[in-house]
Amino acid sequence: MADATTRFSSYAGDYDRVRPQAPALLAEVISQWAEVPAPDVIDLGTGSGLSLLLWAGRARSVTGVEPSGPMREIARRRAGTLAGRDAFTVVEGTAEDTGLPAGSADIVTASQAMHWFDAARALPEIARLLRPGGVLAAYDCDWPPCVDWETDAAYLAYEERRLALEISHGLQPPKAAKEEHADRMRASGRFRFVTEIAVHHRDEGDAGRLVDLALSQGGTVALLNAGLSEDELGLTRLREVVARRIPRPAPFWWTYRIRLAVR
Repeated sequence: MADATTRFSSYAGDYDRVRPQAPALLAEVISQWAEVPAPDVIDLGTGSGLSLLLWAGRARSVTGVEPSGPMREIARRRAGTLAGRDAFTVVEGTAEDTGLPAGSADIVTASQAMHWFDAARALPEIARLLRPGGVLAAYDCDWPPCVDWETDAAYLAYEERRLALEISHGLQPPKAAKEEHADRMRASGRFRFVTEIAVHHRDEGDAGRLVDLALSQGGTVALLNAGLSEDELGLTRLREVVARRIPRPAPFWWTYRIRLAVR
């Protein structure tokens, strides 16, 4: 079974192509909490580096930490194109063992990643990295984006079927419930205050992109690789609905939930 390191490695490019870019508003609210004009940022589970884009022109230094080689390579290429690219570094490591110096960050972020961490080991490591008053920001977008009622219902029906198939075929690696992130931060005893807020983001896409979002999910790839058909996964039905409902680009509305913790 693939683990969090390898689950997305075989299709890193497709993942990067269709996943949403987090809104700049996230960097604004996180920076406001950190109270540092040009913070040193460490981004854990940086993946293909979409989460690095937030900090271009905002941070003094940004270090992306990523265990997957293919993802890391995309992140390095992306970092090289950003304004102030000399401020960006992408290194091999995990949230549980970054290999980075203690007290080296004003902000530690985890974008779409904390559910893959071993919280018992990762939260002490994050606290070690943060300076006093530093901020941990773990954020995830609700899935799928809001488009229209029939599209959303079809996608959720697909997700329910996919999850059941993952479980029945023994293909779902261990991961934590996202809605419990804040509780785990509090329970760690490493942070003086923890809260959760939501911000919103608009981008757009068509029927093809929505299906590609489904195809970018680790469970979908694992099941297709195991020999299941798109019919069996419910992807055929999803394609039919979204082709009818989104024949041309339409707004995709995303909700980002941010768990903020102050060391």
